[in-house]
Amino acid sequence: MDYQTVLYEKHDRIAKVTLNRPRYKNAQSRLLLEEMDRAFIDANADDDVRVIILAGAGENFCSGHDLGTPEDKEDNKRRPFPKGVRGEYARSRQLFLDNTLRWRDLDKPTIAQVQGWCIFGGWMFAAAMDLVVAADDAKFLPSLLQYFSIPWDMPPRKAKEILFQSRFVDAEEAARLGFVNIVVPRAQLEDETMALANRIAESDRFTLRMLKWAINSAQDEMGYSNAIRNAHSHHMVLGLGGFMQAQMEGKGLPKRMPGVDQALKKIQKQPKASAD
Repeated sequence: MDYQTVLYEKHDRIAKVTLNRPRYKNAQSRLLLEEMDRAFIDANADDDVRVIILAGAGENFCSGHDLGTPEDKEDNKRRPFPKGVRGEYARSRQLFLDNTLRWRDLDKPTIAQVQGWCIFGGWMFAAAMDLVVAADDAKFLPSLLQYFSIPWDMPPRKAKEILFQSRFVDAEEAARLGFVNIVVPRAQLEDETMALANRIAESDRFTLRMLKWAINSAQDEMGYSNAIRNAHSHHMVLGLGGFMQAQMEGKGLPKRMPGVDQALKKIQKQPKASAD
């Protein structure tokens, strides 16, 4: 299948899906989300594939939701969702909630290969994968997202501290909190992720499937999927409040979400390390 916004490769028993909008830091357009879904379906159905890697082309894994690139605007004109709250809900649920829950439950082990920015929707992508390998320059920014797994991704008190401040989590902190499995030098990210995938691919495919289902089922017994679906309503209330305020003031979507601006300002205020 031909893709416009993702790359799909097979390396023996490993399938690799790469977000391929580096010009926009791999922002999540509707087409990218749809093509990701098709690529995951292809990899899941391929009996030769044991492990699936999700990566991002260029300097960054994913900068989050597409807030209005020309390609996405044109696509939305050709294929509009219904207007009003009903359409906004349908768009949010279909593209970001249902998709992400489905990717979490793919039959095969999945690995996020993360470098650079991993912001908002990028966090969702990484969180839906079974394992996360991060470059030492990776910076993660969570929020009240459509796929709100943060209370499960790290200790709740730490999640509150990070979310209340809207601050980035670097790769080492993310590993200490249990969100990231392995941190490696940026230059070694691709090789180390592929090496991990190949080690996992040595295991029996049916054993891998049963292990994944058992762990995901245990989470679901504790309320994981229902909690995420319920939190989507909180996301919609928060998002529609800001959207309606912008509409009343005659404004469109911002170029950057307020929480991202807040987090970036914190980074800019950090003192630079002096050279030895």
